[in-house]
Amino acid sequence: MRIFLKMFAASAILISAFSSSFAADAKVHRVTIQVDQNDPAVMNLALNNVTNIMEMYKSKGQDVQIELVAYGPGLHMLRDDTSPVKDRLKQISELSFPSQIKFSACNNTKEGMEKLEGHPITIVTQANLVPSGAVRLMELQEDGWSYLKP
Repeated sequence: MRIFLKMFAASAILISAFSSSFAADAKVHRVTIQVDQNDPAVMNLALNNVTNIMEMYKSKGQDVQIELVAYGPGLHMLRDDTSPVKDRLKQISELSFPSQIKFSACNNTKEGMEKLEGHPITIVTQANLVPSGAVRLMELQEDGWSYLKP
């Protein structure tokens, strides 16, 4: 029985040592993509980047985290009433696994648009509000995220 316990303990130590070394070797791929133009071509290019990045890492058996940040005129991309790419946002969100995609909408811009237009603005269900799109981009880059602007 004692030999069994020693072998079990040695096995547990080896397994934990190997699993932690594999985890240390796994690189985390993270990229943020900025959209600040109300231009369907720019929006579609950004979504093409998202799709290509996800597919490339999926083919390698690796995960990637992507956060698209829309602010200024680019917020139209994530507005429920004006987005020319609403269907693609939904499709990409549904097909992203195992990758992680996050769409962040600037609340500063949203509040400015609401004041200018005189009515509440709804953001697509795939997006979350962040206090400031520009600050969100800064924070992600400070945390080591790669940055793309189509």
